[in-house]
Amino acid sequence: MNYSHAFHAGNFADVMKHLIVTRLVEYLKKKDAAFRVIDTHAGIGRYDLTGAIAKRSPEWAEGIGKLLQGGMPQKAQVLAEPYLKVIAELNPNDKLETYPGSPLLVRRLFRPQDRLSALELHPEYAERLGKLFEGDVQVRVIHLDGWLSLNAHVPPKEKRGLVLVDPPFEERGEFERLVDGLVKAHGKFATGVYALWYPLKDTRAVHDFISALRDTGIQRMLRAELSIRPASNPPRLHGSGMILVNPPFTLEGELRILLPALAQLLGDPGQGRHKLEWLRGED
Repeated sequence: MNYSHAFHAGNFADVMKHLIVTRLVEYLKKKDAAFRVIDTHAGIGRYDLTGAIAKRSPEWAEGIGKLLQGGMPQKAQVLAEPYLKVIAELNPNDKLETYPGSPLLVRRLFRPQDRLSALELHPEYAERLGKLFEGDVQVRVIHLDGWLSLNAHVPPKEKRGLVLVDPPFEERGEFERLVDGLVKAHGKFATGVYALWYPLKDTRAVHDFISALRDTGIQRMLRAELSIRPASNPPRLHGSGMILVNPPFTLEGELRILLPALAQLLGDPGQGRHKLEWLRGED
């Protein structure tokens, strides 16, 4: 599938992904020491929900649009607050026109000591991302293939951080590259937090991906999935998932609050589902 960020900005998958990323960043901020976020497929960083692309594919209305209408349980609302605050800051006139990609979201959550390495292969996207963060000493935009260069960017000099891998799934073999990239990076930066995003569409591919992850022997892998409708034939995107490696001890409990709330709010009527399980715990 082609999961170009621009066509899907603010949809249900972005909401789930960005809520999890926000919770990870908020946890890393609990210690005074600096940390780094490495975003391997950074995109353009900021998306216009009023532009031609968004109008062609207005998936945001069923994602962040629904979330902003309210209706989340109080405990879930509290956990979502840092994320929703960033959305509000980017849309000061109470009209939803702008949605942040992962680089802009995490940058808005940073303290002065925290840093972002944003990697993007597409030349036009990398140029736009560079202009977005021009003059920002806390952000380094790198025009490189995230898959090929990830191994060279770990461990970060801060020795603390989050590696976000969010590929567009434009080519065959992305699931295999996710596993291979994780193994290589984890071998050099075993204490890092990793967040790997993947689409729920090809159920066989996801099954094989999960099996391959288990076979790596990497410990402390948590699987989180959100489905807004049942799987179908012919297949269409029906959900999204994230693999969290070395997640904070607080995250499992937070996701047990957030995922059911998102399934209820963003799923088709009566069709929303979620999954949360450990692929591997501590041996």
